[in-house]
Amino acid sequence: MASHAHGTTPPKTSAPLYHSLFVQVLAALVLGIILGVVAPGFAIDLKFLSDLFLKLISMIVAPIVFCVVVTGIAGAGDLRKVGRVGGKALVYFEVMTTLALMVGLVLAYLSAPGQGMNINPASLDGHALATYTDNAHKLQGGGIAGFVLNIVPNSLFDALSRNDVLQVLFFAVLFGVSLTLVKKQAQPVVDVIETASTVLFRAMGLVVRFAPFGVLGAIAYTVGQYGVASLHQLLTLVAVFWVAVAFFVVVVLGAVMRLTTGLSLLRFLAYFREELTIVLATASSDAVLPQVMRKLERMGIKPSVVGLVVPTGYSFNLDAFSIYLTLATVFIAQATNTPLSPGDLLLVLAISLVTSKGAHGVPGSAIVILAATLNAVPAIPAIGLVLVLSVDWFIGMARAAGNLIGNGVATVVIAAWENDLDIPLAKRVLAGDLAVDLVVDAGPVIAPAE
Repeated sequence: MASHAHGTTPPKTSAPLYHSLFVQVLAALVLGIILGVVAPGFAIDLKFLSDLFLKLISMIVAPIVFCVVVTGIAGAGDLRKVGRVGGKALVYFEVMTTLALMVGLVLAYLSAPGQGMNINPASLDGHALATYTDNAHKLQGGGIAGFVLNIVPNSLFDALSRNDVLQVLFFAVLFGVSLTLVKKQAQPVVDVIETASTVLFRAMGLVVRFAPFGVLGAIAYTVGQYGVASLHQLLTLVAVFWVAVAFFVVVVLGAVMRLTTGLSLLRFLAYFREELTIVLATASSDAVLPQVMRKLERMGIKPSVVGLVVPTGYSFNLDAFSIYLTLATVFIAQATNTPLSPGDLLLVLAISLVTSKGAHGVPGSAIVILAATLNAVPAIPAIGLVLVLSVDWFIGMARAAGNLIGNGVATVVIAAWENDLDIPLAKRVLAGDLAVDLVVDAGPVIAPAE
């Protein structure tokens, strides 16, 4: 019955394996690594493919967020429900962010990745940090007041042109609420925005076809630029971070998802395998925002919940980024032999809770926010940021993937709390009984698996 409501289609004939987006992306990943090893000069030049793919995606992200949020709120009809979903989301985000910060802190002390490096801060070259620290000072100088002011756009067109998802989200919520208050007179506007949303998702289907080229460019550049064995000194930090993210995803998020919905996290990850592969290759979760929102809807989550939780989570629910903040801070302290008192650690946690919220949409965001955090903790030499610059790309891969998974789980959990999740349908989709193909389909249709 649930599948009928979502409009199933007749069974299709089995398509060749090479038609699968996941297979294409994996092939591009392998080819990129080979090119990076065999012809590093040529591989580095392929970075434009990755830049082009990310540019194509960013072109479409903000308009899709606007349309989905507006139609979601207008479709919900009940403003108290919208407020309730938003309130639950923010509470959930704060709890999970705090847990993530503590996981990073505990694992940093258990593994001690920076001990024994004995780096003298005076010997580090800070030229590479100039841009990041300038941005960090601007970010820190604004404080909470500056952050709040920055949420409000100068105009919708300004926010759309700069792809500032948080500002677009703010205007979309305001516009959606206004449409709900106007009621019947606003229906033509709602119909236009729903039509625009359908067209934009069709455009997204076309852009997604380019994903394998984006992955090829990103991986070829990374291997060609850094080599596979040139970063041995900092590999411990990278390994510890990947383990920390894996632990948080499997243990913490897995337990939360199982307890609240009864759904399997591993099947959930398999459902998003194409998106996670793209994110790991490009180190950017922006690259898959529209696809993730649509796939969550196809699982049986109401569009009003998806439209509110996912875009908000991109700014307020950065689980893997939070792990990185505390782990990297303690790593720098260990590497420079800087002792940290319990008071310093509490300060790191408190500052990180605030600075992590401004991470999305800031150029070089991870380093910028880390710089802002270190500048607020006088005990730790901020110049130590130089140590993590060279491996930031590799850390960024797990950081983006962890953030994406965290937001996906948050949406499922909050939908379940609101009784806006069709659990039987979700189980069928995650089990593979119903196949979802966003490349060829832009409407709310779920095709039976082959």
